[in-house]
Amino acid sequence: MAGVAIVTDSNSGITQSQGKELGVYVLPMPFLIDGHEFFEDISLTQEEFYAKLEDNSEVSTSQPTAGSVMELWDKILDNGYDSIVHIPMSSGLSGECETAIMLAEDYDGKVQVVNNQRISVTQRQSVLDAIALAGQGKSAEEIKEFLEETKMDSSILIMVDTLKYLKKGGRVTPAGAALATILGIKPVLQINGGKLDAFSKARSVKIAKKTMIEGIMDDIKKRFPEDLENNNIILQIAHSDNKEAAEEFRKEVYEAFPDAGDIIINSLSLSVSCHIGPGALALAYTRKNV
Repeated sequence: MAGVAIVTDSNSGITQSQGKELGVYVLPMPFLIDGHEFFEDISLTQEEFYAKLEDNSEVSTSQPTAGSVMELWDKILDNGYDSIVHIPMSSGLSGECETAIMLAEDYDGKVQVVNNQRISVTQRQSVLDAIALAGQGKSAEEIKEFLEETKMDSSILIMVDTLKYLKKGGRVTPAGAALATILGIKPVLQINGGKLDAFSKARSVKIAKKTMIEGIMDDIKKRFPEDLENNNIILQIAHSDNKEAAEEFRKEVYEAFPDAGDIIINSLSLSVSCHIGPGALALAYTRKNV
């Protein structure tokens, strides 16, 4: 079975069953909930996770242990693959990527760790690009180089429904969260290049959705005008326990991007949802690079 194996983590939003369908390996992200360890999509479902949040359980994120990462790599190489492309979540949001890069030093180039600074649906697109490139016969090193060269060709805007979880994480002061709640403010955050930053403040869900659509449109027009004209853009919607709203949002996105093709809806990874809570909506774009 000579060839390149693709590995990612559940921050990509790719479930274990989807990973099997795609032919990729998905490392489940660990969580500590009230002092007990759980693994995304293994011992912790989306429904159970949000139920824990609603119950005000103490929830914190972690990263896969070095042992679990190396055990998976060894298993893949023992199964006959020549090399591995490992696509973890952004190094700007976790130490997971740096740890993997360090571990890969002991594999004599057989493991190529991609620091492409993406998460959630844009990280998922990196995985799909890697699959396509491997299918074209590209080496693990060539795939890594391509994904890192194109890593900034994407952006995510996220509307946060409640400031409760940002307050718990220290990103918003209690007074600021209380005032925003009274005023009905819906923050819009941006993930671009692996950093989570404030983008805008909207006075309603309707305005927040409009802000996301216009923000994504403006960013594409500014950075990749020819790709917008040639319909060379992939649009995706993500949500945290908010699928019905995501489906309604997709209709609004199609009005702004009538030639967008299939706009897929995915759940936000639990590592993101842990910090922003349920009810969030996200709109992301990625250039078609493969």
